[in-house]
Amino acid sequence: MFAQDIIIRPVLSEKSYADIANKKYTFEVAKNANKTQIKQAVESLFKVKVKSVNTANVFGKVKRQGKYEGLTGSYKKAIVQLTADSKSIEFFDSLS
Repeated sequence: MFAQDIIIRPVLSEKSYADIANKKYTFEVAKNANKTQIKQAVESLFKVKVKSVNTANVFGKVKRQGKYEGLTGSYKKAIVQLTADSKSIEFFDSLS
C-alpha cells in the first residue's frame, strides 16, 4: 500500500483547527490502515516526525430526503501528533 493510498484527505473542522497550534493534524485514512502504516505515510509524504497516532472509526449518519432514508459514508480518521522538534505541515499553515 502506498502512502498516497493511506492518507485520503485532511479533516477540516473547528476542533481540528484548534489542534493545529499543538501540532495535531486530523486526516481521513484508509479503513484497513493501521497506526504504523499511517505514521510511515505521514512521515514520508510531509517529511515530519510523528510522535503518536490515534485512530477512530466514524460511522455514517442517517439522513432523510422526504420519505427516503439513507446513510452518509463511514470512514476512519487519524489524529497525528508531531514531535516538538518537528516542523509543521505546510498545507495547514495557510489555514490558521
